[in-house]
Order: sequence, then C-alpha cells, then structure tokens
Amino acid sequence: MEVTDVQIHEIGAGIGVSSAVCRAHLTGTEVPETVVVKLAAIDPNAVFTSTVLRMYIRETKFFNELANDMPVRVPAGHYGAVSDDGADFVVVMEDLVGNRMLDQTAHLDDVDAEAAIDNLAVWHANWWNRTDGYAESGLAVALADPIYPAMLPMLFDEGWAKLNASSECVPPGPLQPVGPAFGGAVEWMLAQLSEGPMTLLHGDYRTDNMMFSPDGAVILMDFQLTGVGSAAYDIAYFIGSCLEVDAARERELYDRWTNGLVAAGVHESDLADKWQKYRIASMFCLVYPAVGVATALNRLGRS
Repeated sequence: MEVTDVQIHEIGAGIGVSSAVCRAHLTGTEVPETVVVKLAAIDPNAVFTSTVLRMYIRETKFFNELANDMPVRVPAGHYGAVSDDGADFVVVMEDLVGNRMLDQTAHLDDVDAEAAIDNLAVWHANWWNRTDGYAESGLAVALADPIYPAMLPMLFDEGWAKLNASSECVPPGPLQPVGPAFGGAVEWMLAQLSEGPMTLLHGDYRTDNMMFSPDGAVILMDFQLTGVGSAAYDIAYFIGSCLEVDAARERELYDRWTNGLVAAGVHESDLADKWQKYRIASMFCLVYPAVGVATALNRLGRS
C-alpha cells in the first residue's frame, strides 16, 4: 500500500463539536478511494474539554485496539495516534459514505429504533462483566471516575440557571423542583450506576452517531465517550434523547433490550435491578440537555 497524493476536504463543519472531521481522497497503490480523518477541534475551548475528559485518548485507543474486532458494525480503523497530553490526535478510518444518515432532530421510526436497541444489546452483552483494564488503560472512563462528580454539578447548575433565564428554553413545570436538587444527587446517581454487572458503554449512543446500511444494519460511530458502568446508562440515554414514546412503549423497548441481552448470553439474574437503574440513568441524563442547550445559547450570544 502506497499513497502518492491526498486531497482533503472538511465534512464536519457545524457537526463535529469536539473534533474536526475531514474526508481524504487518496491516490496510490492498493489504497481506498477515500478515508475519513478525525483531528482535534479548531475551537480551543472544545480542545480543553476534550482533553480533560480524555476524549481523544479514548477514541484513539478504541480504533487501535477494538474497532477491527467488534460484535457490531463500526468503521474499520486504519491509523490512530494521540499526543502524550491527550490534547491532539488523529484517527484515520473507513469512509462510510453511501449509508443512510439520520437526523438527530427527528425522532426515529419504530423499525430503526428497534434495530438500534437490538444492536446495543449485542454491544453490551459482548463486554458483560469483562471490562477489566479498560478504564486503567484509558480506553474508557468509568462512571465512577471522580472527574464526573467534580465537573457535572457545576456545569448543570450553570446550565439550569441559563435555561430558566432564557425566553425560549425554560424547563417545564414538572421539572422545576428537580433542578435545585440535581447537583447534589449527581454523585449518588453515578454510584448507583457503578454497582453490579459492568459493561463497556458507548457513552453517546444517539442518532447522530449512527448510520444504517442498505440492509438495515446499524453502523456505530464516535467513540470519544466510551465508559465502564451499568448498561442501563446507554439505553436510558438513547431512549431519552432519540425517541418520543409514551410510558407503555418505553417499557416495551426496554424489555426488547433486556430480551436481547438474555438472548446474547447475559443471565436473567443480572438484570433484576436494571429497571431501577434505568430510571436513575434517565434522571441523570437530564444533565445533557441542561448543559447542551445552555452551551448553544452561549454560542448564539443569548442567555
């Protein structure tokens, strides 16, 4: 394999927050026509956050150590390197152009939602109770890591205040009593999600990080938030951020996920408390819209 020429075009403008994303057109011998290249973000604030949360380290290690031996479809990894301080990185991966992309602002239909849940069950079952060394090596950050209770309460409180001060994004009445108490409960919620059977978490399992192949198979992307913790975290994050369902449908989808785990070899006894953990994880995930919307308001110069 020899590359004789490269033409690079940015493809992630307005999409990638923590990284710059480019498509490289290659000329050479026995090389793919195109590859996707991920680099550190242009925004220094995004680089700082990504460094603190070890996001570039996580994704580089994922592509170097796991991507080519996965139970679900992900881009093949060609090359990955990260600086010693974790502030700069490059990952070269398979270009998935031609597969169906989804719109994060539109809720998934039933067929895609069920395919995504089935895919997540296979992912979780593959690493069920066998995550030793992943957090220590930097491939993942455990939900029990001190970085989260150190950062998230402050970020949530700031975001909550901005939401309530805005004219467009005030949280609904039923959530108002939750906000003032949320920061003080973060450490407890994370502790609950760090007990019992552990697995490798995708950490950002949502529509923006999926494609669908022509045969309907899910293709996962973006591995900067891989974690170790209760599998309930991923399923709560996915249902809460990507679907608009009533309580009955929510439980139906949750049961589909647990049935998928059992079919893949997880013991039913390991799932006895998962519904409770799912509910805790659903509450914990309130941190993401609070912080995300507040960040968007800051970028727009509104508060």
